[in-house]
Formats: sequence, C-alpha cells, structure tokens
Amino acid sequence: MKRALIFPGQGSQAIGMGKSLAEAFGEARDVFQEVDDALNQKLTQLMFEGAPDDLKLTENAQPALMAVSIAVIRVLDKQGHFVLPEAACFVAGHSLGEYSALSAAGSFGLADTARLLKKRGQSMQQAVPVGLGSMAALIGVDLATAQQIVADASLGEVCTAANDNAPGQIVISGHMTAIDRAIALAAERGFKRSIKLPVSAPFHCQLMQPAADVMKEALANVKLNTPVVPLVANITAEAVSNADTIRELLVQQVTGSVRWRESILYMKSQGISELIECGAGSVLTGLTKRIDKEMVALSLQSPEDIENFLKKR
Repeated sequence: MKRALIFPGQGSQAIGMGKSLAEAFGEARDVFQEVDDALNQKLTQLMFEGAPDDLKLTENAQPALMAVSIAVIRVLDKQGHFVLPEAACFVAGHSLGEYSALSAAGSFGLADTARLLKKRGQSMQQAVPVGLGSMAALIGVDLATAQQIVADASLGEVCTAANDNAPGQIVISGHMTAIDRAIALAAERGFKRSIKLPVSAPFHCQLMQPAADVMKEALANVKLNTPVVPLVANITAEAVSNADTIRELLVQQVTGSVRWRESILYMKSQGISELIECGAGSVLTGLTKRIDKEMVALSLQSPEDIENFLKKR
C-alpha cells in the first residue's frame, strides 16, 4: 500500500490539542518546548489551557497547528521507526499545512518553521483592515460554477475561489461586499446553502498581496532543503522537490487558490491509496472521503491513534 502524509490547516485548532501527546511522549514535549523557545512565547500553555479566541488568532493558530503535527511525526519516528521516505511517498498540507509538511520532510528546521508561520499569520492578519474582507463556503457548487459566480459578483472588487476543498465545497474570498453579492447570486442560481466563515481576514485572494510580499522576504532568508519526499503543492496540485520552486510556490500560495481536491486526486493517480492526517482534528480525513471513497484516510492526533496505527503497520 502506497501512503502519503497530509497536514491540517487553520480551523482545525482547539484548546487542549497536543496535550495528551505531551503527557505521553517526551518527543512531543521537546517539540512544544522548541516552538515556545523559537517564538519566545508560551504557545504551549495557550494550546493546552488558553482562551479559544486567543488560539484562533491567525498568528497563534498557524504555529500551534504545525507544532502538533510535528509532535505526531516525531512520536511516529521514535516510537515506531516511521521514517520518511520509507514510510510515505508524498507529503501535502492544506494552506499553512504545507509548512508542516515541509518541516516533516526535512525542508525547514522546526524553529524556522515556527517563526515563518508566526510571521505569516501576522502579515495575513495585517494585510486587510478588519471588516473589509470576508470568506464564505458555497455548498453544493462545483468549481466551474463557483468561478462563474465570483466573476459575476466581483464588479471591480476582489472575489475569487480560494479553496477547492472537495466536491460541493468551494470557499470564496475577497471584499466583503463582493462576497455578499456572490452568496446572493448562488442563491438565485439554486444554491441556497452558503456559509460565511468566522475568519479574521480574506485568505488566498489578491487582497493578501502585502502578506505575500512579507513572506517572499522572509523565505528568502531561511534555509530550505530539498524535501526527502516530494511535496504535492497547493498551487499546482502536483509534486515538487526543487527547493527554489517550493520557495516560489509558498509565496504564490498566500494569494493563490488551495487546489486540495485536485491534490488528492493527483496522489491517487500516482498510486497512493492511504492518506495519514498528522495533527489536530480530522478535517482532511473527512474531505478525503468526500473526494474519493476508495482512498483510505485516517487521523493521528492522540497517543491511542498513534499506538493503534503502529500496531497495524
């Protein structure tokens, strides 16, 4: 069975995430301590027992989610000799999850990954004044239909398909007024269920260009090694291993669309039949089942999950 590792994005965070890993495994505690030290912040304390609104802040959620994912990877390695590239053929991550994937594959050091995601979160939050932008999920709409809706709704403003998550789940992003128009147009065209997302900024659209500029400079000053297994990139939905290309794609990803559905189907076309979601929540496991019912997907986020997985290997 050919396997790939996938890493969750923002929205999967929850107070208490990673706590059971830290209680059970010294490797996980070491990861959390290294991230705290890199950021000069008690992020672990916030993750374990902080206020949900504080954890939800983009600048906290992004490095926190990465820390849990890498804790899972370190535990798999130490407890089960689960070593890339012997254990998996690809890595992929949803939005910020690409940084987790690249850290897992040895492209970024853990401390550098934490600092990059802190800066990414801050720059994305600061790119657009609060109240100017918005995001919404259009339910039951395919990508081509969503692209027509956002084009008709834009009227000179930014309005774009930001995430192609799964069949019937397209997330759109842009100016708040344009997003409201798109929701109304979707309803007029028979798609009655659209959900405004509780996000602090309109991610993955051209309004994020100031953040892309910040990340271009940040990434230029960080060592990026060739990953030990290829990354299936959000922007291209194809495998990439060249470090310079990955650097460019990470910048493009800030304003570009997350082609998650296509990424999963690409991995299937390469013979992947099992996807392991490493980190908090099981959002990507659920999306995988909607994208392709033949794909096996499972989430590893607790000691029990990891122990059961290693027993069955």
